[in-house]
Amino acid sequence: MPSTTDVLNQASDLLKRRLVEIDEERRLLERALAELGSKATGRPRRGPGRPRRKRGRRPGRRKASRTDQALKLVEKTPGATASEVAKAMKIGPNYVYRVLGDLEKEGQIAKKGRQYFPATKV
Repeated sequence: MPSTTDVLNQASDLLKRRLVEIDEERRLLERALAELGSKATGRPRRGPGRPRRKRGRRPGRRKASRTDQALKLVEKTPGATASEVAKAMKIGPNYVYRVLGDLEKEGQIAKKGRQYFPATKV
């Protein structure tokens, strides 16, 4: 029959090995959870110490608003299409359609077919 000391030593060794296994399993589970978190949000996980992206407009980026730019272009070149205005402004045509639509609702420009004119020239 083994002595009490031997039994206690064996039990202690078994518990220590199991704790090591549990620690390794916990690290794997935490890593998997972190990966799921970044995939669930659709954003890659930020590294430590990496600053968050600042939201808002960059200083000095634009002097005039897009509506002002679009209005000036239509006044400068009556009969311009939305895609021509978009190319001149170096932005996507989908955004220009929205801007031109707002200007049309305000009565500053008028649309005839696919062309835009200053409100006084239609």
